Amino acid sequence: MGKKGEKKHLKRKPAPKFWPIHRKEFVWTVKPKPGPHPTSKCIPLVLVVRDVLGFAKTRREAKTIISQEKIMVDGKVQRDELFPAGLMDVISIGDVGKTYRIVPSEKGLILHPIEKEEAGFKLCRIESKTVFDGGHIQLNFHDGRNVLIRVEDPKKPEEDVYHSMDTLKMSVPDQEIIGYTKLAEGASALIIGGKNAGIHGKIVAIEERPDQKRRKQLVTIEDIKGKRFQTILDFIFVIGDTESSISMPEVS
Repeated sequence: MGKKGEKKHLKRKPAPKFWPIHRKEFVWTVKPKPGPHPTSKCIPLVLVVRDVLGFAKTRREAKTIISQEKIMVDGKVQRDELFPAGLMDVISIGDVGKTYRIVPSEKGLILHPIEKEEAGFKLCRIESKTVFDGGHIQLNFHDGRNVLIRVEDPKKPEEDVYHSMDTLKMSVPDQEIIGYTKLAEGASALIIGGKNAGIHGKIVAIEERPDQKRRKQLVTIEDIKGKRFQTILDFIFVIGDTESSISMPEVS
């Protein structure tokens, strides 16, 4: 009889390299459940509590903390120890009064401490759009969520101001749009993939090539020190019009 569905277990060796686990201490590790982020771009909540923050020594202790509704992700209580937390997610721990945002670094995803005023919103990159009957538009974000934009008159294209790869500033957990940043030269952006992941700065050039897919176009980023980096558009996450709207760790 053939197997049904995905495997529910994961060995430590093929697990994402940025997970803070010992590769040879044990054979198995936890596998995140299907959710807003793929396994290669997330970290299970139990590892966040036990291995990243050090609030527990064992998986059982971490599971107990999570089940007691002490952990919030994007403003909502998460009771599932295998919940996949990923890029730009806001994790709050009520008992200790600390809040973190998951951001990329050269070693992978990390938890960056943020102030309370930053905990009320999340940046979401528009991956694609869906147009429904009547002209209403659904924006699909990088974390699996979506929002419906109701258009009063579908015959007026100027009402559709949102484009893929742009970024929306969303309140959490209400999911209300409180800001919008367009992908353009001069905008503040973050590199989320490749060898330069974690670098952030100003977009100085976008090389548009008609014979190339848009996500493969080259983008040049200039950091605060004036050093320039190149990556593809698919690895660019806009974080502000001219200045970053979120705090970021310093890059050496």
